[in-house]
Amino acid sequence: MKLSTKGRYGLTAMVDLALNAGEGPVSLRTIAERQGLSENYLEQLISGLRNSGMVNSIRGAQGGYVLGKKAEDIRVGDIIRVLEGPIAAFECEANDDPECCEKLDYCVTRTIREKVRDPVEDVLDSITLADLVKDPQTMDSLTDDEDKPENKPEDKADDQKEA
Repeated sequence: MKLSTKGRYGLTAMVDLALNAGEGPVSLRTIAERQGLSENYLEQLISGLRNSGMVNSIRGAQGGYVLGKKAEDIRVGDIIRVLEGPIAAFECEANDDPECCEKLDYCVTRTIREKVRDPVEDVLDSITLADLVKDPQTMDSLTDDEDKPENKPEDKADDQKEA
């Protein structure tokens, strides 16, 4: 499975919303600035997430977006399916065009496709937004570069002293 920019950016936006749940609506501009993403591209992604009920939009001057469900109830697999389509191990399987491959249902790779796809789906469906918010690696990836310890001037000076 290859996660495209759609999946990565959409997942990043959802984690941002989960981190700020309870603090009111978050504008796409704010998410885009915090995460270094294109606001226009986020607009396209949020549309599908809103249609799925994972995100709600709030109108008005203080409007923006909020999670449509609790972070514990939103699975990474569901986000990926909304943004990317079915989770597939092979390109021919991911293509919605039934004429892509006439042999798809009885292809010699069918068993392999299923054995690869099913565990990947299970893993993605076992992880929630709440899990990602609690994960220190997720938090590190969402921290601005200048806020990361290795990029702070005093840390660089200390590193040079030790060398």
